Amino acid sequence: MRMSAERTVARPAEEVFAFFADATNNPVWQSGMVSCTWTSPPPISVGSTYEQRARFMGRDIVSTFVVKTFDPGRLIEIETIESTFPIRVVRRVEPAGEGSSRVSADISGGPEGRLLRLLEPLLARRAQRSVDADYDRLVQLLESTKSA
Repeated sequence: MRMSAERTVARPAEEVFAFFADATNNPVWQSGMVSCTWTSPPPISVGSTYEQRARFMGRDIVSTFVVKTFDPGRLIEIETIESTFPIRVVRRVEPAGEGSSRVSADISGGPEGRLLRLLEPLLARRAQRSVDADYDRLVQLLESTKSA
């Protein structure tokens, strides 16, 4: 499955990146997220890991992620190293005019197990709707919060 999202946020790129690069913020803006906890010490860098607990389509999903690429202020790539729903996520942010930024995400992966693979077309549509709603929520959240 492949999903994507792109949004413009009326906030500086460095603030937007700092927010979504910190996995502990995921439950604030991503639906179905129950918790995210760093399992490696700060600062965030290539090799950093975190555990995420989520619910999707009535199922509990526990995943361990590793940061594969980290370009502070610009790009973070994460990938599951343990999960029943393995995924890879690349998030980018770039300036988009005075005090605004453009956020994009490319997400790929899919469910494990024969039955879940049979349901992949249904899961893909539902997952894309969820991603779109999450990035709409991210914009609303960041635009309603004052700069630090």
